[in-house]
Amino acid sequence: MYDYLIVGAGLAGSTMAERLAGQLDARVLVVDKRPHVAGNAHDPVTAEGLQYHQYGPHIFHTNSSAVADYLSAFTAWRPYEHRVLARLGERLVPIPINRATINALYATNLDEAGAAQFLAARAERRAHIRTSEDLILSRVGRELYETFFRGYTRKQWGLDPSELDASVCGRIPTRTGDDDRYFTDAFQAIPAGGFTAMIAAMLAHPNIEVELGCDFATIADRVRFNHLIYTGPIDEYFDWKFGPLPYRSLRIEFEVRDVAWAQPAGCINEPSFDVPFTRSTEYKHLTGQSHARTILSREYPTADGEPYYPIPRPDNRELYRKYAALAAAQRAVTFVGRLAEYRYYNMDQVVASALSRFEGLARGRAVA
Repeated sequence: MYDYLIVGAGLAGSTMAERLAGQLDARVLVVDKRPHVAGNAHDPVTAEGLQYHQYGPHIFHTNSSAVADYLSAFTAWRPYEHRVLARLGERLVPIPINRATINALYATNLDEAGAAQFLAARAERRAHIRTSEDLILSRVGRELYETFFRGYTRKQWGLDPSELDASVCGRIPTRTGDDDRYFTDAFQAIPAGGFTAMIAAMLAHPNIEVELGCDFATIADRVRFNHLIYTGPIDEYFDWKFGPLPYRSLRIEFEVRDVAWAQPAGCINEPSFDVPFTRSTEYKHLTGQSHARTILSREYPTADGEPYYPIPRPDNRELYRKYAALAAAQRAVTFVGRLAEYRYYNMDQVVASALSRFEGLARGRAVA
């Protein structure tokens, strides 16, 4: 008999498990259909000692001191500020767009004020910002939109930016100074031992049992529990009653090279629609490892496969609301995480949502 059954051993489920066991002395069973903990943040090590992120690069960044402090109880950190370059033919230029990007593209020598004037002169006025296309055109104009955003977005989402919420491309800032960091959060780091080690530490409580390679459907009738924490796709939980929620997935190819370093930044974006993958990642930039060889990945977005990214569109949100209404009626079930809430969360937002859900349970009420 368990107080809580938690479906999913990723960040959301592990945060809930740790809080419930550690703070409420609850007995918790965590199950995951995969053979490992950490969900999509799983970062195994090859036989020759190269660490990589099996489901694509994960970089932790947050402005929430509460979330950073919480996770710091389970790991030391390696400071890491993510930098990304975009490939334009034979050139590599910084992305997000900044002063250096503009100067490299247009052979200018603009200062910060000049870069601001350059972008303002090209920006297209939009009465209403509804889509990602509206947003980018209002910031940088048509040419830079076509150069950096349209092809990449069409590959990543299978949709034109004109078909996606402004929030999708709104995650990418535009700068007029020289800051070439992809994120500007106050806290940016990678767990020193990796995300899998951090999450394993979160689950290392005597009140927590973990069963891997175990599907929810096969165990729900086999164990007794008082409350369910569900972190999987919400539409799957309700047997796709209103139809499937759209997601994007990834096919990731890995390559080990006999060189110490293969690219000058952690990620290189491929904005051209003619290139079939969206980006390449060299993981030693992220892990800080010293090794004679290096491991890289290429990401090919697909419509089929494991759900990675909820697709932010008004019709999808409306479909999700139907499932959310069913979820709200489940008094003995709590839905938490990117797939269960159908939100394009960053890692820190996943943890923050789980901590909020825990507080609701601690106060004696489930938060749907």
